[in-house]
Amino acid sequence: QLVCAAFFLYDILASVFGLRQRPIAWALYELIQIGAALGLVVGVSVTGWLVLRTLRARRQAEESLRRARGVFADVLEERFSGWRLTPAERDVALVLVKGMTTAEIAGLRQTSEGTVKAQTAAIYRKAGVKGRSQLLSLFIEDLMDDPLAARPAPIASAP
Repeated sequence: QLVCAAFFLYDILASVFGLRQRPIAWALYELIQIGAALGLVVGVSVTGWLVLRTLRARRQAEESLRRARGVFADVLEERFSGWRLTPAERDVALVLVKGMTTAEIAGLRQTSEGTVKAQTAAIYRKAGVKGRSQLLSLFIEDLMDDPLAARPAPIASAP
């Protein structure tokens, strides 16, 4: 497309500034214009194909992400049920997994930090872990054992 644009730009500038020294045969000139026009059509077609391919890949990636989110929500629910967390403990555990601090959780739930610490201790005890990092590792392990997560991601080929 760049070559075609350069040809047409040169053609216009040559006419305006009289840059041509020797005239080109009209048949050759017409063939050059047809080639340039075909080049533009091919360029637009290839660009359209690449855009469609990119959109398709984006839709597939969004679908994979949607499924992964659903799988993670299922993993959370299974673990919370298995640990027999109270509704308040479920809420705290969810925001713990999201990475919020004790102070942020207390502010969000409109409770004291002491209450959040007690609920956090109960969650760790019921989950059989000593802290937040071990709690998170339980969920990561569950996801890594999942067949959806076990599928290797396609590797993009280098240009």
